[in-house]
Amino acid sequence: MSDASGVRAGRGRDRDVQGRARNARPRDGLGRPLPYGARGVARQPEGIVRAPEETVAEAQALLDAGKPFHAHEVFEDAWKSGPDEERALWRGLAQLAVGLTHAARGNTAGGARLLRRGAGAVEGWAAETGRGRPYGMEVAGLAVWARELAVVVERDAAIVDARAWAPRLHGKQL
Repeated sequence: MSDASGVRAGRGRDRDVQGRARNARPRDGLGRPLPYGARGVARQPEGIVRAPEETVAEAQALLDAGKPFHAHEVFEDAWKSGPDEERALWRGLAQLAVGLTHAARGNTAGGARLLRRGAGAVEGWAAETGRGRPYGMEVAGLAVWARELAVVVERDAAIVDARAWAPRLHGKQL
């Protein structure tokens, strides 16, 4: 049996059409696996090569929809397919999205750690390259947002609303 993404489920490990191990379980909006047969959220296709502006727009739409896990997958595609000199930027953005994912799932320690790691990564990339507004993104504002959210997550030790806390990639944070 295979799902819409071509992943075969059955005995043993789930495998994609190339035979690589790939979990076929449906996922919720925060990327958590659901039981087989449950109704989940459509998964983000992997390995898509997008123009940087398309990456930013698609990730922003997913963040606005409260799907930071899916946004992380979009950033991960850019990190893996983009030019070497931009990989640290996209990896840092993926870490920010995963940090928000963990915070929304209630993993306060992991969420805060990844938010701070991502903030440091994007700031470091901007300082190294002299590009504080790559593709219109406000790197400094994203770093401030991430650190503020990390403080809230640790202080309140509560699940955050991913949609309410979604960062604005192109402008002033909430």
